[in-house]
Amino acid sequence: MSAILTARERMLGRLRAAAPSAPEAVDAIDTAIDEHYLARRAQAPLPARNRIAAMQAALCASHAQVDCVSMDTWPALLAQRLGEHGVRRLLLDTGSAEGRALRAALPAEVETLSFTRPLAQWKSELFDTVDAGFTIARSGIAATGTLVIAPDAATPRTVSLAPPLHICLVYASTLHVDLHAAARAERWADGMPANLVLVSGPSKTSDIQQTLAYGAHGPRWLWVLIIDDLSAHEGGQP
Repeated sequence: MSAILTARERMLGRLRAAAPSAPEAVDAIDTAIDEHYLARRAQAPLPARNRIAAMQAALCASHAQVDCVSMDTWPALLAQRLGEHGVRRLLLDTGSAEGRALRAALPAEVETLSFTRPLAQWKSELFDTVDAGFTIARSGIAATGTLVIAPDAATPRTVSLAPPLHICLVYASTLHVDLHAAARAERWADGMPANLVLVSGPSKTSDIQQTLAYGAHGPRWLWVLIIDDLSAHEGGQP
């Protein structure tokens, strides 16, 4: 026992005797982080056009279904896919241009719903009868195949979480190389949104036997439409 106490006291003595180092300035840490990512991107540049392929590959590796489509053709393609999947009730924001375009292309048997009621008033209906939710990503992170979604009153987090199928549209011009580039380009430090959702695939979990299951804690399926609008945005995002 005495030997243990002696070792403990020696360790505490060394800790007390050690001179505390001055904390490094935040600006210096930020500069070091910036230099690290800038150097890494310089070694392996990823032009805007190549980010589409990188984003698609990363999402497919996470078992998402991904299509790269034009700005004119995506509503018809998605409407066809929804019919084939058997979707009958779709949650979307009809106040957005994309929501209106999709609703106009849908077959008559697909009903659209807006998130206009408090969740408590239609929770059972939402979880039991809504087949899919449609969102528009704020941006994307090509290195990890991550969708950056900023929920709002018309499209709260529930739209991408509750229905078994989550459909997300992301514009190629908003794809960033990595998370650091996204935070810098979108100036998160100047006023980061209160609620950003990062989605990199359908919901999945595994048990003690390492059996992978989808849809346990969220959507079972994730469909992503990458809208190729680069011709209208020369150079894309950094």
